[in-house]
Amino acid sequence: MSPQLLSGFPPTASALKGAIQLGIGYAVGNLSSKPDRDVLMQDFSVVESVFLPSEGSNLTPAHHFPDFRLKTYAPLAFRYFRELFGIKPDDYLYSICNEPLIELSNPGASSSWFYLTSDDEFIIKTVQHKEAEFLQKLLPGYYMNLNQNPRTLLPKFYGLYCIQCSGITVRVVVMNNVLPRAMKMHYKYDLKGSSYKRRASRKERTKSSPTFKDLDFQEMHEGLHFDADTYSALIKTLQRDCRVLESFKIMDYSLLLGIHVLDRKPLSRGSRMDSRRGGKVLYSTALESIQGTVKDPEPVADDDTFGGIPAKHKDENLLIFLGIIDILQSYRFIKKVEHSWKALVHDGDTVSVHRPSFYADRFLKFMGSTVFKKIHPLRGASSKRKRGSLYAAKSASQEVLSPQREEKREEKKAQSMDNLDGNCRRKSIILHDVLADIRAEDRRASSSTIALDDPLSSLSRSQSDSELDVYLV
Repeated sequence: MSPQLLSGFPPTASALKGAIQLGIGYAVGNLSSKPDRDVLMQDFSVVESVFLPSEGSNLTPAHHFPDFRLKTYAPLAFRYFRELFGIKPDDYLYSICNEPLIELSNPGASSSWFYLTSDDEFIIKTVQHKEAEFLQKLLPGYYMNLNQNPRTLLPKFYGLYCIQCSGITVRVVVMNNVLPRAMKMHYKYDLKGSSYKRRASRKERTKSSPTFKDLDFQEMHEGLHFDADTYSALIKTLQRDCRVLESFKIMDYSLLLGIHVLDRKPLSRGSRMDSRRGGKVLYSTALESIQGTVKDPEPVADDDTFGGIPAKHKDENLLIFLGIIDILQSYRFIKKVEHSWKALVHDGDTVSVHRPSFYADRFLKFMGSTVFKKIHPLRGASSKRKRGSLYAAKSASQEVLSPQREEKREEKKAQSMDNLDGNCRRKSIILHDVLADIRAEDRRASSSTIALDDPLSSLSRSQSDSELDVYLV
């Protein structure tokens, strides 16, 4: 924990973590005495405050931490959110208060600190005053969205608290844990769909489990491939979630992506499976968050995949874990100024801070085309290509052969006309010869009687024969 937070809060980090656990335990226990009822609009703006002295009081237990004040934001609304995800009060208290919190490193640019519960269920994140204020204003819309779509990749908020001690104020939000600690993440990415300064620093790369960024992903992976149904469910979930964020004027969020390569090492057995995971949180895994067609899933206690989404990269079989993070950024004046300044030096469309609508479109385009890809069935695709190539070849051959066919057709037509003319001439010659023979025979038969006939009869006959020859030739 940073020295600024702990300067008036001895004994340093352990005291802060202990106060957080004690405060959340008191708030949840105190809430159990209140009857269940529907959430009202005014419940979203309620802030309950209680002072917890170290010696205890009539309402609070004694403790060995410095005196502190606890504020609980919208307790009834957050109780409803926990019930929506099947989190029972006893399980919530057991996860947060049973064992010391585990401090995690922060790869982001924010000053937030992260703590993980020992059973791997919940993340406790420190937030700034503006972020806590924005989350409380966001709660009515968040409530409506969860009622309609409990399966979402958006952060699942389970509680918002504030601890004040010796002039130090720490605000924390309890959320779902996206990356199971019991599963080895061979690659981790923080993706925004931007290219400006979206490469992991040298310091980050030296870590045992570095978190890479957009440009690193494009160099290290050529996209993650899913079957058609999984790809469609994943993209639809991202589209719905981004439109919700856009409607709230939210931007600068990221997709936290964890990749486990199944072929490299056997799954490690960590605390998540050893600490009653399986019956507490609904829709908490990546696979449950995108499977919109499954109703009322029953979590599996001994699941080797930990709810990861099956995928492939080249010849490697993968499990994908993901969730949208850092949504408590509203596009206000400071962000507008930040984008305008960056746009003066760099391309305005490449920086991460942008207007919410453009940010959502760019984010979805990058995820749907560069990061996530659909596996196309080879057989169907090849048959289509074959049909297309055959059709193209057939069309091309028809185009090439059509002039040749026309020429052949004209040649055959000319040949048939020549044959017809030849036949007609041959028939005319034959008929002419036959008539000549007939006339010759008639002349021989009548030669003996020519002297007895009229001398003009032979002349008229020859003329008529000549006229006949003319008509026959």
